[in-house]
Amino acid sequence: MADFKATAGGEQINVDDYADILAQGGDWEDVLDEIRKITSERIVLNMGPVHPSTHGVIRLILELDGETVRDTRVDIGYLHTGIEKNMEFRTWTQGVTFCTRMDYVAPFFQEVSYCLAVEKLLGITDQIPERATLIRVLLMELNRIASHIVAIGTGGNELGATTLMTIAFRGREEILRIFERITGLRMNHAFVRPGGVPMDLPEGTVDYIRPLLDKVRRDIGELFDIVAENPIFHKRFKGVGHLSMSAMMALGVTGPSLRAGGLATDLRKDAPYCGYEDFDFDVPTRDSSDAFNRAMVRFEECYQSIRIVDQVLKRLEDTEGAPVMVADKHIAWPAQLSVGTDGQGNSPAHIQEIMGESMESLIHHFKLVTEGFRVPAGQTYQEVEHAKGILGTHLVSAGGTRPFRAHFRDPSFNNLQAMAVATEGGQLADVVVTLASLDPVAGGVDR
Repeated sequence: MADFKATAGGEQINVDDYADILAQGGDWEDVLDEIRKITSERIVLNMGPVHPSTHGVIRLILELDGETVRDTRVDIGYLHTGIEKNMEFRTWTQGVTFCTRMDYVAPFFQEVSYCLAVEKLLGITDQIPERATLIRVLLMELNRIASHIVAIGTGGNELGATTLMTIAFRGREEILRIFERITGLRMNHAFVRPGGVPMDLPEGTVDYIRPLLDKVRRDIGELFDIVAENPIFHKRFKGVGHLSMSAMMALGVTGPSLRAGGLATDLRKDAPYCGYEDFDFDVPTRDSSDAFNRAMVRFEECYQSIRIVDQVLKRLEDTEGAPVMVADKHIAWPAQLSVGTDGQGNSPAHIQEIMGESMESLIHHFKLVTEGFRVPAGQTYQEVEHAKGILGTHLVSAGGTRPFRAHFRDPSFNNLQAMAVATEGGQLADVVVTLASLDPVAGGVDR
């Protein structure tokens, strides 16, 4: 090796003296001390997008000093779909099909937020049938549970605890069975429509849900029992990815991360929509927003959602047979959908009427489905409490049959901004834990 001089700690050394470092017994710290004498260079590491914990959709650029993270930059755009722009070229009802695909782990929140915003522009908020609103709440709260247990389960799986994920997906599967029975699909439902929902619950659905809900409750309890007093879980999650309240407020962090820091803010309580003011539930909080407390808040929120679902099921029994779509036929979706052997479709009675009995019904069906209804010019903003935080929908209408502009304030996008604050100064191994605890879904980030 050629003679080469370098400077370390103000002292000139000969690198030849350290060309070969042989770890032979002794303490690893002695070896590391020798390495530190040679160089103090920082390493820039790409974590993702092809990385098990970023799932091919997020890239983290980490500047490391040894194992310590000195700088974190988040690179997004790997799952960009152009959903918001596409919605400008579709009718108001077709827009649901696009926005449901943003956060594909919790699609019903986008559907409800968007439809509430459209109903505001139409001025029909108070005309939405009670039963339609109850069905919306049922779907959202079940979706909240599914989203939370996936966050907890996949967060464990990133660290090698695959059992957490398998239990979480077992519980989520029961919820997806309920969704499939009600909407015909397991995800990306486009079931919530401006004016209500396109069909009532299939007969016997309430009785179908209750035993499955017991299984979900069992799986949540099993997940909790595994991690609550687990020393490995505590060491990997406690104090990791800490976010101060001032940082969260400055960065727009909301949802379980904010409530874990002690702020009991929840739009279902603070600015009720869909009749949430009539339900009895609590807003769980903790005293410090780290990875551990964020997981604990999600556990507690799952049980609160089950409380709400139990109340919804009772009220659905009391309103059986009531309408589920607004009465105004200029807006109401004409097709009475029914889940059949083919998954979903129009009811046979509706098909018989529009295809064989009433030309007027056929024309009305055709115009509403292809052209859509007109929405008065104006703009509005509607927020809902998404599983991951505050989801906002900003709609602008030029008075036509499609949005002039549709924009969403997705909670994953805002929460992801906190990655730098939460990881810088910590260990490289804790980056995965922190990312999982923030629970971003790139479909919402890159909309």
